This record gives sequence, C-alpha cells and structure tokens, in this order.
Amino acid sequence: MSLYIDYRPEDWDEIVGNKETVEAIQNMLKKKSRPHSYLLTGGTGCGKTTVARILAKKLGCVGSDFREMAPRKIDEIREIISNSKYKPMEGDCRVWYLDEIHLAGKDAQDTLLKILEDTPDHIYFILSTTDPQKLAAPVKGRCLTFDMHILSDKEMLKLLAKIVRAEGDKLDRIVYEQIIDDAQGHPRNAIQVLEKVLNTDEDNRLEIAKSMAEQVNESIELCRALIKQENWKKVSGILTGLKAQEPESIRRVVLGYCTTILLKGSNDTAAMIIEYFEEPLYNVGFPGLVKNCYCIIKG
Repeated sequence: MSLYIDYRPEDWDEIVGNKETVEAIQNMLKKKSRPHSYLLTGGTGCGKTTVARILAKKLGCVGSDFREMAPRKIDEIREIISNSKYKPMEGDCRVWYLDEIHLAGKDAQDTLLKILEDTPDHIYFILSTTDPQKLAAPVKGRCLTFDMHILSDKEMLKLLAKIVRAEGDKLDRIVYEQIIDDAQGHPRNAIQVLEKVLNTDEDNRLEIAKSMAEQVNESIELCRALIKQENWKKVSGILTGLKAQEPESIRRVVLGYCTTILLKGSNDTAAMIIEYFEEPLYNVGFPGLVKNCYCIIKG
C-alpha cells in the first residue's frame, strides 16, 4: 500500500491543516438536530474524501453502509434514491459520498434535489466538488457547505515530518523544502513524492525530489498550453517531451492546475479540461493522455 493510503487520517485529531473547517464540523456534530446533506469544496488532493469518511463514521455509518460514488447520469441518481429506502445493515445510518458531483448532468442534479429535500432519517449525503460554481444552486442550497483549503508550508512540513518519523527515517531540511515547493499545498502530491524519495538512497534523495519538480514543471507547461488553447503542433511537441513520465502523474498535475484556476474564478476551459481528465489513465496510459489533449484542442 502507498504512504498516502497508510497515513490517511482516521479521526479529526489526525488531520493536518483545515483547522477551522474541522472545528466547524465537530461543533455541528454536537447538535441534536443535524442536516442530512453536506457539501465539501476544495481542490484536488486537499482531503475532501478523508473528511467525508471521518464524518460518515461520526454520523454512525460503518462498513458497507458507506458508499462512494461519482454519479454522472440520471439513472445512477435514481438507483441511489431507490436504495435509500433500505435500512442500514451494520450501523446507525447509511451514507452516500458523491464525488465531483458538479459533473453530473442537469437532469441528474435535478433528480438528486428531490431526495435532498426529503431525505429519510437513516440516510445522509456527503457531496464533494472541485468546482462549486458548476453545481446547481438548488442542490448547493440544500447542503451545509464546508470549504477545504490547501496546506501552508508550515502545515505541510508538519505532515511530512510526521510520516517520516513513523517510517523510522529522516530527511534533510533541503529535501523537505524541495518536496513542499513541488506540492504547492496539496498533501496527496507531497506524500506521493515523499514515498519515491524515501525509497531512494540517502545520497540521491535531493536529486529525486528535484527531478520530480522538473517533471511537474514540464507538466505545468502542458497545462498552460491547454488553458491557452495553443495549436496542436505546440501541444504535441510538449507531449513528446513528456513521454518518459508517468501519465497518471501528469493527469494529477493537470487536475490540480485547473482546479486552482477555477477556485480563483469562472473558467470554462479549465472546467472542460477537468472533465476530460477526471478518469485515471492507468489502463490507457500515454495514448489516453494524448487523446485527451487532442480532444481539448480540437474540440
């Protein structure tokens, strides 16, 4: 298992950063009357799924009663509604975590609104999105919203140092700084780089961290070209230089870059790119990356 999975927080006190958000959720949970619909907003890799899982557990949901989905079509929402009549099998309630819900079509969101307005007592919904502007206003209005933020450099250092100690290892300060600069506040990105660094001989760790940063910079060049809608000749040239890199890593950089742009304001191109890159590239690899980029440029 990866370090990101091994060290995923399982309780509130294990979460680094987002202190105000965590405290707000904890205070809400102390009340006798709780909303049945929640919305988590924030960039890719900032901890929305982690918070959703902990929140579900605190609501009394355990085991198979917790379902993670990324519904896009109206039939998927209808299936959720149909299944909501069933009582929990293991805990006090059932929870659906609906990831990137803004990507669901208008009809799907309208159908979801019906169950959000009349949710059974034993059902809770946790929605998440990297682009709340694309979520239908009535759906958003039915949810209690919590905003998740990227980590500060100080918070990131605390997180990485905690993992390194737990692994019985140590890192030079300069290596930490390189990883933090590369991650740009996203804990998942930082931990993934950290894992590669810790699997390297001590003498080569800084070079590995630097090489990861260089890869990110090359991927950022691709991001800028896609956002600017450069011609295919330029984009294909950038892709040729990225052949040796892991397509899935490039995908995550693209998602993080476009998410940051969207959180600063409306940008239809960034939203379109996220839609093309929402599915992992493990099966299709580099050809899938090239196809996505071509479709984005050629429309």
